[in-house]
Amino acid sequence: MNSSAEEQSVIMEEGALAKLGQILREARARQIFLVVDEIAWEHSGAGTVLKNDLQSVHVTRFSNFEPNPKIEDVERGVALCRVAKPDLIVAFGGGTALDVAKMIGAMQRHPSSPRQIALKGLPFPEGSIPVVAIPTTAGTGSEATHFAVVYVDGQKYSIAASCLLPRWAMIDSQLTYSVPAPLTAATGLDAFCQAIESIWAVGATDESIGYAVEAARLAKNNLAEATHRATPRSRGAMCQAAHLAGKAINVSKTTLPHAISYALTSDYGIPHGLAVATTLSSVLAFNYEITEEDCTDPRGVQHVRNRLALVLQLLDATDVETACENVERWIQNINGYPTLAAAGITNDDQIRAITRRVNLERLANNPRRAHQEQLVALLRGRQTKTASLNRAATSS
Repeated sequence: MNSSAEEQSVIMEEGALAKLGQILREARARQIFLVVDEIAWEHSGAGTVLKNDLQSVHVTRFSNFEPNPKIEDVERGVALCRVAKPDLIVAFGGGTALDVAKMIGAMQRHPSSPRQIALKGLPFPEGSIPVVAIPTTAGTGSEATHFAVVYVDGQKYSIAASCLLPRWAMIDSQLTYSVPAPLTAATGLDAFCQAIESIWAVGATDESIGYAVEAARLAKNNLAEATHRATPRSRGAMCQAAHLAGKAINVSKTTLPHAISYALTSDYGIPHGLAVATTLSSVLAFNYEITEEDCTDPRGVQHVRNRLALVLQLLDATDVETACENVERWIQNINGYPTLAAAGITNDDQIRAITRRVNLERLANNPRRAHQEQLVALLRGRQTKTASLNRAATSS
């Protein structure tokens, strides 16, 4: 069985995890390959909930992978999966666990090595083993996308194919209750940034805009509460926001903030969601100055400006400067980095090195074209604004 957008089944409710047994019976699964984040498994209580369901099948467990997965992690998983010959793959954890499982499911059927597939962008004519994706963070939306991220020799690659979309997505907000505040903030920021970027992306459609707008609203209205004083309501809202943001970027893909973020995570160890958020306001200001000469969206400048006006509305602003200040203050309130300067990256050599590693695929999806000197100026651009924000926060 191969996964496709039309086939995906989604269960989104508190206690959804208890319905895994129904899926196992529906799939007539006898051999399960469980890709699991062991910390999430332990703290969420999943073992207790799934004890009876997993006793009825043979389980091969794979958890030997790092955050921001390396190709070597995927290679080990593929080798083990080929030995196990599972009927079904169950992915349990954050975006890393889900991405690793999606890649294993497809790559184990491919004659080429995982490294070759990543480097050459090879297709998957044999499809994938069906995947059940069970996210334990409200962030990446990987359960709703047909792509996965892997690092090869320090460079980030995105693997994309329709068969990578999980066959089932089980979204149970109770699994996020034990997620600590810093991780809640980082993953929630990823969802929010995905939603905002999806609105202005060249690849956006009316369908993806609908998902993105609702995701952005949910995240903006609930992430602070989920981070600082989590409630079942705010946790549930963030799970919905993350899933909708995933559905949005599954159509539109991401843009310049994501393109910049990968070097920040790889070189400076900044968690992905925090890394993306550092340039969100700077890119908003940059895109707002779009002209006919540098517009990359074939629908034209006015179309892009209409989408940017929607972003301003979501940020409770009527002008771009206010929108940037509002989103920076919001990011700062949940202990994120509203600019590179706030993350401690101010050196000109550092900034230039980051621009040289911008992901070109994501850059091409941004509605305004940017050359390297513009990127350097963009990354320097709002440092003074951050200083005034910090002064205001200190004096209040």
